[in-house]
Amino acid sequence: MRKLVFFGLMLSVIFTFAQVESEAVEPDYIKTITFKSNTNESQLPILKLNERLIVEFDVLNGQEDDFYYVIEHFDYDWTPSRLMKSEYLHGFDNQRITDYENSFNTYQIYSHYRLQIPNSQTRLRKSGNYMIKIFSEDGELMFSRKFMVYEDLATVGISLKRSRDVKYISQKQSVDFVINSPNMLFNNPDRTVKTVIIQNNNLNTAISGLKPQYTIGNQLVYRYDSESSFWGGNEYLYFENKDVRGANVGVQFIDLKEVYHSYLFTDIVRADRPYTYNPDINGNYLITALDREDVDIEADYTTIHFSLLHPELFGEDIYVYGNFNNYALTETNKMSFSQESGYYELAMKLKQGFYNYKYVILNANGELEEGAISGNFDMTENNYKVLVYYRDLGGRYDKIIGFGEGSSLNISN
Repeated sequence: MRKLVFFGLMLSVIFTFAQVESEAVEPDYIKTITFKSNTNESQLPILKLNERLIVEFDVLNGQEDDFYYVIEHFDYDWTPSRLMKSEYLHGFDNQRITDYENSFNTYQIYSHYRLQIPNSQTRLRKSGNYMIKIFSEDGELMFSRKFMVYEDLATVGISLKRSRDVKYISQKQSVDFVINSPNMLFNNPDRTVKTVIIQNNNLNTAISGLKPQYTIGNQLVYRYDSESSFWGGNEYLYFENKDVRGANVGVQFIDLKEVYHSYLFTDIVRADRPYTYNPDINGNYLITALDREDVDIEADYTTIHFSLLHPELFGEDIYVYGNFNNYALTETNKMSFSQESGYYELAMKLKQGFYNYKYVILNANGELEEGAISGNFDMTENNYKVLVYYRDLGGRYDKIIGFGEGSSLNISN
């Protein structure tokens, strides 16, 4: 009986460790979680080994809480790697975040926390997939975010093409890329090399699992007809409220209550309209405030009111999302239909800045329809990133050996 119990426990442990890790969504009083490296302002940090990672967030309860960070290493498919913590981490994690300041001269009281890695206690030793988890002093998981660390061992050349499927030639974009490493010999690349293609820093729509179609010397060539294609989407909508006392770009009017309220112009469905080029920052956001020296603690929080002219849906939900909320679909960013106004509406508290956003539909089957409201166009300017993973035969973890980036601004057939 003891042997059976032990065997059952071992199976439970193995099953637990084989589960795919998902990011934990932050509670509503934690806002403006920004991730960036010292060379990349993107909200999806992909950094070279030994580059600096900076994590910042605001806590709006005014209690100066203590928070602790834990860093974990993962394989290509976001299952925990076999590495011991001492193998991928030099020093210690589970340390308190000591760098924080309280807001100054703002209607909304908050504390701004900042963490830099590497620091005097923690340094990363391996490339690969990582997740940083932020815990309260009671050990409760507040939120977690993924980031990637790569070694510069291979180059990735990217070219953007219109879909080779004539049915979707005006709606989809296809990513062709070539992996080249003059110093590495790819042994059995169908098994040892894996890739991930990311559109506009959104891991939820990433394409993975593609195998090289051709091998030419040390080059791996990926030129798929449909497997590497994304819906083109549309340019992101945007607003700016760097001056809380005046209407700025995208803001129709303002009102002062417990904090300032910014009411955006009502948006319309663009799926049935012609494409119009309108430069955006591909879903990202930038914190900015007029006449403020330190926006980390002097930028205020305002309540942003979104409205969308769309018939009422039954069994389907509409969300507002972008990199400002890590492309999550939660109750915080779900819109509700107002019988009084006839619009879908949402009020959300955000820090002053310039924001990209879009409206998406989650259908009755739980499937995300990104272009149902904004449309899909082959001419849309999108950002694409390709990550190359490699695990040699007999290797114990998936290292990231290359990173490439491209834009569909000059897309071709």
